[in-house]
Amino acid sequence: MLDTPARANDREQPDETINDQPDGQIFLGGNDNPLLAPRGVHLVNKKLLIADTGQNRVFIWNEMPTQSHQEPDVVLGQIEKTDTDRNAGGKVTASTLMYPSGLWSDGNRVVVCDAWNHRVLIWNQWPTTNGQPADIVLGQPDFNHNQPNVEGVGSTPSARSLNWPYGIDFSGGKLFVADTGNRRVLVYNQFPTEHFAAADQLIGKQHFTDRDYDHTQPIWPYSVKVGPGGEIAITDTQYYRVLLFENLAAATDPATSPIIIGQAEIDGNGQNQFRWFPEANTLNWCYDTAFYKNGLYVADTGNSRVLRFDTLPHQNNQPASSLLGQATFNLGIENRNSIKASQHSLYWPFHLTIDEGILAIADTGNHRVVLHKVD
Repeated sequence: MLDTPARANDREQPDETINDQPDGQIFLGGNDNPLLAPRGVHLVNKKLLIADTGQNRVFIWNEMPTQSHQEPDVVLGQIEKTDTDRNAGGKVTASTLMYPSGLWSDGNRVVVCDAWNHRVLIWNQWPTTNGQPADIVLGQPDFNHNQPNVEGVGSTPSARSLNWPYGIDFSGGKLFVADTGNRRVLVYNQFPTEHFAAADQLIGKQHFTDRDYDHTQPIWPYSVKVGPGGEIAITDTQYYRVLLFENLAAATDPATSPIIIGQAEIDGNGQNQFRWFPEANTLNWCYDTAFYKNGLYVADTGNSRVLRFDTLPHQNNQPASSLLGQATFNLGIENRNSIKASQHSLYWPFHLTIDEGILAIADTGNHRVVLHKVD
């Protein structure tokens, strides 16, 4: 998997105003407290959340920032806004984070995948203070445990445990968690209200105690997203593909064959399908998707681009309709083969979110979030 790039001065951008309808505009965090390798971003009701992954914290803006540099209103995971230590430099608690990634919020509740603490944290109300402790923990029996599958490396998973959870979504009253290290997606039929709640359904495995490697199922499910019609997209990073299911019933049925984006068949697992250069139908270290209207956006991270499908694919290996981050489908170099970032270049885009016609991209390698209008 991709490592976190070092921050480079020549990638930093000058301050600029963020318009109401941005297109290729950037956001870098606080002026003296910038982002470092953000891997999660979420927009909701013109509120902005960013997982500042490389610095073990989540930034929250109660209103959409108006400048490329702007201090957050609240920081989760640290007491002081400028602190960056793993678990705030101490032991794991309800207030600490270690490598936060996926985010979800409805504008009131906030959910954070606290990946390296092997848990998901829930705030039942919109956080208002720095370092505010979470209300609910999933994946661990309490806030003071943080081992994979509770018992540690090599232990058997259960309906309650987690191992590197990176992705989250909520739809139709159900919470979906990409339990990446256990090669599965957990489904909670109701929004959890108690610690260590058990999942009700399972995607990717037949039993909650399974975690075997099976190429016909997700190998490294980094993200799960639910579409407006109940469609489910699982971004299967290690096999350079996205698995697209018609609905939850299909996703939980081992006999169902998904539509595959990025590979020609279920056995395929080549970076750019073993080609030197990418094409409109290939992927390389993909990490996330975002449904929009009748189509889908895919974060093709290793090719430093975002692919757009105007309509949902109905067959394997379907080519994308358009893209962001590169001039053509046959280029996949960071920042369009330049050491400097621009408004329209990308360097390892990890996470996508769309709200009110604005696409926000966690442009991880450039340590920023990029905003685009979408039609």
